[in-house]
Amino acid sequence: MHDLSNKTILITGASSGIGQACARLCAKHGARLILCARRVERLEALAKELHQLYGKDHYVLPLDVCDHEQVKKHLGSLPSPWKSIDVLINNAGLALDTLPLQQGIEAHWDIMIDTNIKGLLYVTRALIPGMLERGCGHVVNISSIAGHECYPNGNVYCATKHAVHALSKSMRLDMLGKPVRVTEIAPGAVETEFSEVRWNDKQKAKEFYQDFQPLLAEDIADAVLYCITRPQHVDIEEMTIMPTVQASANHLHRENK
Repeated sequence: MHDLSNKTILITGASSGIGQACARLCAKHGARLILCARRVERLEALAKELHQLYGKDHYVLPLDVCDHEQVKKHLGSLPSPWKSIDVLINNAGLALDTLPLQQGIEAHWDIMIDTNIKGLLYVTRALIPGMLERGCGHVVNISSIAGHECYPNGNVYCATKHAVHALSKSMRLDMLGKPVRVTEIAPGAVETEFSEVRWNDKQKAKEFYQDFQPLLAEDIADAVLYCITRPQHVDIEEMTIMPTVQASANHLHRENK
């Protein structure tokens, strides 16, 4: 039974995509949520909607995970009822462009590294000590198939997700013998705003997902729910989730191609 009624869950990147889907599903199963993202108006609308549906209040936290001082300040000064975080879902992340390395845009590299690696580290570093002190906790890192393979023009994005894979394994080793679980979830092609952000082109993003059935954000949220509701002695360390028509980062079957 997926009962989260006594859990407080913090989700980064909760304003859209996988983060928003995780928020909806966890709220449905009774969790109290700390919703983090830069787009505050989206978070407020989501919190209001979930309150109306399930009757619980949720905490909206404007947060840029790339800003180390902001992360320390905001996560270090949460109101008392929200300090005891049971589950951290490190979902904030992005890709920018699909250029070969020799044509790469350094500013894009910095943003991907700052968000996908450093942002995850900042938030995790802020919350794990409290989990250890309370004797309970779970960190879920949303990675990517790009963290296990490489593909043409994926260079820096793939490197950042390889880092998430390595950090997830390292966290497991660092937490060995301690009551904090760590899970890495590595999706293949998921239809969210991810590709719109990557290319800054809604039409191009829409066209990419034509001719095959991609994963939905709700599919990944369902996997997260499964992982965080296992008994305490069970840690789903790593989960790779692909559309049925995708066999690797480079092998995707399209109906008309």
